[in-house]
Amino acid sequence: MSAASPMNVDDIARRFLAPLRPGRGGWLTAGLTALLVGVAAAASALLLVLTGGSPTASADAIWTGSLADATGWTTTLLNAAPLLLVAVGACICASSGTFNIGQEGQVLIGGLIGAWVGLRLALPGPMLVVVVLIAAAVGGGAWAALSALMLRFRGVNVPVSTLLMTFLAIQLVTYAVSSPWLQESAQGSSGIADAASNQLPANARLGGFGQYPSVQWNIGLFIALVAAVGVAVVLTRSRWGFRVRMLGLNPLTAKHAGVRVAVLGGLTLALSGAFAGLAGGLLLVSPVGTNRLQAGLSDNFGWDGLLVALVARNRPLVAIPVSLVFAVLRAGGDFLSATGVPYYLVDVVKALLVLAFVAPPVLIDLFSRRRGATPQKAPDLSVVPTKVKAAA
Repeated sequence: MSAASPMNVDDIARRFLAPLRPGRGGWLTAGLTALLVGVAAAASALLLVLTGGSPTASADAIWTGSLADATGWTTTLLNAAPLLLVAVGACICASSGTFNIGQEGQVLIGGLIGAWVGLRLALPGPMLVVVVLIAAAVGGGAWAALSALMLRFRGVNVPVSTLLMTFLAIQLVTYAVSSPWLQESAQGSSGIADAASNQLPANARLGGFGQYPSVQWNIGLFIALVAAVGVAVVLTRSRWGFRVRMLGLNPLTAKHAGVRVAVLGGLTLALSGAFAGLAGGLLLVSPVGTNRLQAGLSDNFGWDGLLVALVARNRPLVAIPVSLVFAVLRAGGDFLSATGVPYYLVDVVKALLVLAFVAPPVLIDLFSRRRGATPQKAPDLSVVPTKVKAAA
């Protein structure tokens, strides 16, 4: 690069890394977060002791089930992909100021539409799995769009409608897997016949790379990573992303700037549902499940993905490592039964971690406001400035 060039490589690197350098408030938030994570870990250990478990044995069980060997890593990565997809959709929606909390139902609807397409269409080769995933995304997006229409025409609150639509989705999928066009009686491990769809054909299942005993990399993980990077770039480097963020910061200003608030808000809500539906399709076609549609297909992936977005503070790139942490808890939680610890304590640990990561900005803001509201000492009126004396 010539000396006359306006910017050399070092300048480019500094400009790229500048946003990653935390200021004074950033260091305070990081320190308080580390402190609260330690408190959450101590509280989790105390709960394990009170329920008759061993914190050391529980931690070892989670490690064994998630990261100790190639099988654990494979399971963790399989769980991380749908979590990341749901979180990326939640980041889009939250950036526009619209809060979608119905991802669990949108995951189910995505799985339902994907299963119907996969069982009804006879397409050659890998074309079928591509169509299944696209249909799942469209199904989840359409299901979320219903909440946007209810807001537009009836004024129904979006968090309320998306949450209630989740219970409707559960009933709809339960009925669908019990109907002749999808139903097949599959004998569960409990001895009770669990309603499930027919298994998807072989060309409707998502493959991967690697074989046992090595780590098996599923293509769904690469789809999720590409989605996270793509959404991060669009939200921060495109005109459309600028409009979305402006809508989230100040809807009135966005409206005066020419943004169609209702249309853009509804579109981000539909996109959030589309990513959740895509996660449902991924659960259907990837080895993480049985490649059958069941009422329990979502398995709390929608709720956990929303928690990933909350912990990541609606930043898609930060959601990547956070989704990996939650995937470790999901994969390792299955081994907790060997230590005699109830599995629901994993959900308690996840809740404590969410509070530890979400609470610091709120506490700092509250403390700053209280300091700002502290009454100042009244000035001493007996001391008159020199200029005032001269004017008198």
